[in-house]
Amino acid sequence: MTAATVTGEGLLAPETEDEVVAAVQAARRKSEPLEILGGGTKRSVGRPMQTAASLTTRNLTGVTLYEPSELVIRAGAGTPLAEIEATLAENRQRLAFEPPDWRVLLKSDGTPTIGALAAANLSGPRRIFAGSARDALIGVRMVTGRGEAIKSGGRVMKNVTGYDLVKFSTGSWGTLGVLTEVTFKVLPQPETETTLAFEGLDAHAAVTCMSAALGSPFEVSGAAHLPASSGSPARTLLRIEGFGEQMTYRFGQLKLLLAAHGTPDRLDATASTAAWQAVRDVELFAGEETALWRVSVAPSRGPDIVDAAEGAGGRAMLDWGGGLVWAAMPSDGDAGASALRGALAGSGHATLIRAPETVRAAIDVFQPQPAPVAALSEAMRHAFDPDRILNPGRMYAGAAEHA
Repeated sequence: MTAATVTGEGLLAPETEDEVVAAVQAARRKSEPLEILGGGTKRSVGRPMQTAASLTTRNLTGVTLYEPSELVIRAGAGTPLAEIEATLAENRQRLAFEPPDWRVLLKSDGTPTIGALAAANLSGPRRIFAGSARDALIGVRMVTGRGEAIKSGGRVMKNVTGYDLVKFSTGSWGTLGVLTEVTFKVLPQPETETTLAFEGLDAHAAVTCMSAALGSPFEVSGAAHLPASSGSPARTLLRIEGFGEQMTYRFGQLKLLLAAHGTPDRLDATASTAAWQAVRDVELFAGEETALWRVSVAPSRGPDIVDAAEGAGGRAMLDWGGGLVWAAMPSDGDAGASALRGALAGSGHATLIRAPETVRAAIDVFQPQPAPVAALSEAMRHAFDPDRILNPGRMYAGAAEHA
């Protein structure tokens, strides 16, 4: 096996799966942990790592299979997300789970890659309608911490027995293996979209409004609530997508259904797209020095998390109909950890996404797991990476959370 290329930044950059195998095997022989990167855009998430080297998949590029009629695409893990989206757009198709771009939020550079998207299980506002990245991923190739290349899944959805490695690898943050190739199912793009925008609701009223809309037959594909900011009132957003002739009818029916919450403004397709990109990328809290938490919780509990955040001096927005809370807290980190995790009362997950390195080194970045779940997670990690070679600063959360 040939050795991986070393970039000008000192990163190992293998160009083939065999080179990934060789790099992991060498690291294991030397007991030298590896930091695993895609494009490096989320490098600051998790505890600061002390590793001997960093390995990036950014040279494992290229679409290796795309069958528009079968709604499936396969690509090297380092393929830029923008390249995937451009390829799909040529046939009016898309990754339906609306992958976010956190570069502005995290003040990072680099290029988002399709493999890192899978490894982090990142999904945008449409997750509540079309499912998550984990739901769309149907096949992977990866190199485990044992230095073994394995394959799971393929080009179609089917039942499996034993380890469902596709699902386990999604959200593993590189702790089970280095993804080298991923296969996603895709969906057609809608003809157009529009958004209902209500003003002045608090978090509790907003969740009531969003829940009614999501429970209706009018196929709401996004439901978010943004707090009042810079003199602008709070806004509750509900998106519908489909054929142009449907929009007026569905908008009108939702307006009648939700009349108790006020009269909504109607955002046209251009304004709607911009509004949901801002929600997807958490632009509200970009450019701040706050500690930013991502809280996954039952939608009915979302307002309680907002109250807890505000009671501790923070601000919060809601996505996924209330099931995802983004909370910007004082930058020392302790206030967020105690307030948010205390409000969860053991039901949900609070992950620190952005904070100074000193804060990330001092507190649990990922939600502490109950002992039985922690034992399952540890068993999974030991099976794939017994020597903890891969991403030692991150926790495998697959046995606890697949949001």
